[in-house]
Parts: sequence; structure tokens; C-alpha cells
Amino acid sequence: MYFVYILKCSNQQYYTGLTGNICDRMIRHKKGEVKFTKPFLPVKCVFIACFPNKIKAAKFEKYLKTHSGMAFRNKRLV
Repeated sequence: MYFVYILKCSNQQYYTGLTGNICDRMIRHKKGEVKFTKPFLPVKCVFIACFPNKIKAAKFEKYLKTHSGMAFRNKRLV
């Protein structure tokens, strides 16, 4: 399984990521071990989606990072 997740950072921005191990990734974010989110702790997980394979997860993550994907995220996911 692969996961696409959205975090809300302390600066009110969103971080979108993809991982195969959601528990480990959340721990790393919360400990400040992820370069992008480290300056914006604490982070809060606001969305997680499961995918059966990495290709589908990567396509959804890429979509969420587009302009229309961000609009979808803001209207439907967070």
C-alpha cells in the first residue's frame, strides 16, 4: 500500500507527500527530520488516502500539487 497525505504546518501552509510507511513518515515529520516541514512544526495530519500501487499514488500526489489540485484540496479534502 502507498499513501498520499496532507499536513497543515504551523505557518498555515499545506505539505503534500507520498510514502509506503505512513506511521514512520508521520513520526519523522513530528520529530523534525523532514527538511521542508522542520521549520514549521508542529504539523497536523489533515488527510490520508490509500492506494494499491505507487503509480496511482504518485499520480494523485502530482495532481494535488497542481493549481486545480490545490483548489480541489481546499474545497474537498481539508
